[in-house]
Amino acid sequence: MNAKSPTIAVRAALYLRVSTTRQAEHDVSIPDQKRQGEAWCEARGFQLVETFVEPGASATNDRRPEFQRMIEASTSKPAPFDVVVVHSFSRFFRDHFELEFYVRKLAKNGIKLVSITQEMGDDPMHVMMRQIMALFDEYQSKENAKHVTRALKENARQGFWNGSLPPIGYRVVDAEQRGAKTKKKLEIDPLHADTIRLIYRLALEGVGDSGQMGVKAIVKYLNAKGIFTRDGGRWGIGQVHRVLTRRTYVGEHEWGKRSKHTDARSPGEIVIVSVPAIIERETFDQVQALLQARNPKTDLPARVVIGPTLLTGICYCGNCGGAMTIRTGKSGRYRYYACSIKARQGETGCKGRAIPMDKLDTMVVNHIEDRLLDPERLEDLLGSVLGRRSEQAERRKQHIDELERRATESELRLKRLYDAIEAGVADLEDPALKERIVGLKVIRDQARVDADRAQAMLDSPGHSAISPEMIRRFSKVARDRIRNREGGYRRDHLRALAQRVEVADDAVRIMGSKTELLRTLFTENVRPPAAIGVPRSGPKWRRERD
Repeated sequence: MNAKSPTIAVRAALYLRVSTTRQAEHDVSIPDQKRQGEAWCEARGFQLVETFVEPGASATNDRRPEFQRMIEASTSKPAPFDVVVVHSFSRFFRDHFELEFYVRKLAKNGIKLVSITQEMGDDPMHVMMRQIMALFDEYQSKENAKHVTRALKENARQGFWNGSLPPIGYRVVDAEQRGAKTKKKLEIDPLHADTIRLIYRLALEGVGDSGQMGVKAIVKYLNAKGIFTRDGGRWGIGQVHRVLTRRTYVGEHEWGKRSKHTDARSPGEIVIVSVPAIIERETFDQVQALLQARNPKTDLPARVVIGPTLLTGICYCGNCGGAMTIRTGKSGRYRYYACSIKARQGETGCKGRAIPMDKLDTMVVNHIEDRLLDPERLEDLLGSVLGRRSEQAERRKQHIDELERRATESELRLKRLYDAIEAGVADLEDPALKERIVGLKVIRDQARVDADRAQAMLDSPGHSAISPEMIRRFSKVARDRIRNREGGYRRDHLRALAQRVEVADDAVRIMGSKTELLRTLFTENVRPPAAIGVPRSGPKWRRERD
């Protein structure tokens, strides 16, 4: 017999929910829902056996801990309660399909879902009304989400921070007061920004004679040197890779790259928020090129990386941008650089030209030798870069002073806490005091490590002034090496000076990076010749060949 005895009270479970953690913290809705639910149960003589409180969870899905705990309890045998009481059906679900799914799941175990503000019967008419209300709730939820997203997007367009933890190297500061709301922006955190610069420097230059370092090598170096993350933990491969690929560090924070459910958004929905840059764009682009070259999925054969052909891999068609590859004629007697798009698709793909290999090689080498490697030209070319390096050195000195001040201040605070413990004013067993001491120690130690590292970088040869003698010596050695047709390093020395060659119908364009040129110049003066611009290996297949 399914009917309950009139002498036995109906057992009720109360489910309370608000959408955001902020609402829960400010007691916006849960106490009111609880008060109304308890009064409703008492007025009907229901016995309230359990209350499930969901502080800050969306009702558009079932990924809610308390909701799942309630469902698990309601489907057990025997059922621990007879009804689930909610303030409104939207507190239970804002998806009409999911609402009906869980209503039927409860009903299978003899449990009924009831709303204290939307009381319904069990006849088909009331079931249809509940489903219509669920459709309206779902529509309203989606409309609210659109309005919130639009407001956040506009906030980002104006250059303000929308919340969440900022990337390491930045901190959130108050920027502007608009009524009762305080707008936030990002600023560079001097305590950790130098760690970001170090990671990029390791990727491009390495340490000592190590050469350029991969992500794993950087992780190993940081952890071995006791350089902690923002939370005082050890670095991981994923964290370092995110640092090396995040455009925020060149001053372009991408807001809205992923939706709430981590789905990638279309480029048109992404807002670029201007933030202070920690890394120069040229440095960032070089690191991206390195990461792409090391990617096992990159379609670049090993012979292109280490082969003897002078311009393979950096030579491109000026008309279509496609790579130029080696073609032969007369049974191999003649060799040409030819557009690979034209070779595969004919003139419908590209009308680019072919050029004899020896002719193009000679043109590029002669141009670099005559124009780029002239000592006076080098001084003019590197003038702006050297000026930026002087500014960076001055900023680094200021940063070292700030770190030393922070370490000293933390040490003084620790001393005052220890004095208070010795005097009996403070209790060492107090958890809050222990946490404070640990936090101050982390700040002090991290500041000292960062200050030592910044000073070491400032004292390194790469930050010393460039003398005319250094430029003349570099010019002479570089000319000798790109002229030398014997030995396997000629190609690599040329690539340290030029990173892209474009062949058009009327011109050959040679492009390179000033930062890379400067790095090569310093390398020539502080490292052995074999260490300059020589790749250590080509791509290696993973075990699964992915």
